[in-house]
Amino acid sequence: MITLNVNGADIQSEADPATPVLWVLRDSLGMTGTKFGCGAALCGACTIHLNGQPTRSCVTPASAALGQKITTIEAMENDSIGRAVQAAWIKHDVPQCGYCQSGQVMSAAALLRIIKNPTDADIDAAMSGNICRCGTYQRIRAAIKDASRTLAWTVSTSKS
Repeated sequence: MITLNVNGADIQSEADPATPVLWVLRDSLGMTGTKFGCGAALCGACTIHLNGQPTRSCVTPASAALGQKITTIEAMENDSIGRAVQAAWIKHDVPQCGYCQSGQVMSAAALLRIIKNPTDADIDAAMSGNICRCGTYQRIRAAIKDASRTLAWTVSTSKS
């Protein structure tokens, strides 16, 4: 039996500690928002946050996540940055097939947590490990910039 902190809650699973976090989330915990893409940490579809850092869950054993804070796409609706990114994704019609989107959103949210007003180079570097087979990279960049502006506006108006 292992206990993982997922989206702020300690959750127990009977999964083997060597099982990748992706499969613990999907198979043991029924959290299917995190997707399997390549299984080799190359495509980014499986991106989660481990202590706030974008992490490829397909190659991260559950044992490496013990005592760490796992955040999944399911938690993004309860997070101001996650909500801003998701709203921008919709506004800019980013998803085509949608398969990579949870990983894309997780990487974008991690970027905006660190860099409030990212440049094109910042965005390209942060998103370089996320592959979109539909090729919506220009829309992704526009959505991240839009989310950044929304968050800046939200912060400035909340200080008033």
